[in-house]
Amino acid sequence: MTSAELRRDLSRRNLAWARHLEHETTFGETPSVVHCAQETGGHGNFLAASWRRIQARPAWRVRLEKRYTADARMARRHDRRRGELECATSSDALLMNLFCYPGLLRRPAITRLLGIDIGLLPSFGVRGRVPLASGATDRTEIDLRLGDVLLEAKLTETNFQTARPSLVRRYRDLDAVFDTDDLPRTAAGEFNSYQLIRNTLAAAAVAGRFAVVLDQRRYDLAERWFSVLRAVRTSELRSRLLLVTWQELAAACPHPLQRFLAVKYGIEPP
Repeated sequence: MTSAELRRDLSRRNLAWARHLEHETTFGETPSVVHCAQETGGHGNFLAASWRRIQARPAWRVRLEKRYTADARMARRHDRRRGELECATSSDALLMNLFCYPGLLRRPAITRLLGIDIGLLPSFGVRGRVPLASGATDRTEIDLRLGDVLLEAKLTETNFQTARPSLVRRYRDLDAVFDTDDLPRTAAGEFNSYQLIRNTLAAAAVAGRFAVVLDQRRYDLAERWFSVLRAVRTSELRSRLLLVTWQELAAACPHPLQRFLAVKYGIEPP
């Protein structure tokens, strides 16, 4: 399934999901559904149990302040300030629906899948500390940290970003971690999958692990991750780099969360 096909599927599902809820849509052939806070105290883009936990914890609630960047495609763009996590295709919102759900990180099936201790507290939007050759560090945001695991979540995104060579070569450990001749490049010579390169370096710097979370229907994103893995020099580091699908996570979730993922996202256990 392509990014565009998945967007169409999510648009259809979320229009049906929100038919009795307050919501907005963008202009375009495939409208993006932007959910709203409800008078009942919930939010259309979040499962009620997850939403209550997010609201109760300031460190999580601040994540909701990320600004929605497609306001220009809204009919009444100046009516309110919209958040990126209100959009039905937000991978950050999906991540929080899962990992903020009560008791999820106490389920052995989840902790075994990620190789983490039971009862960890998620940290969203953490700053990476990737060493630069200059002696400084790159503190670009990472979606989620669970113990020693850094997670990058994707849903309908088309790729993992590209970057010019000068931006990538400023990392101190680039040549120690990667055979750079094997890293994927664009026709113009830019590095493909920049986010994956950077976050692999972040995991290497702290002797931690890095997991990419994506939809198993997105074979294209999985192949991009494998193309970066092939360039990692050591098997020891490759053993700390993971691919986890939303579907695998769904299989380890309680039934209310499974139903939510199936109806709203089309994500079902494999």
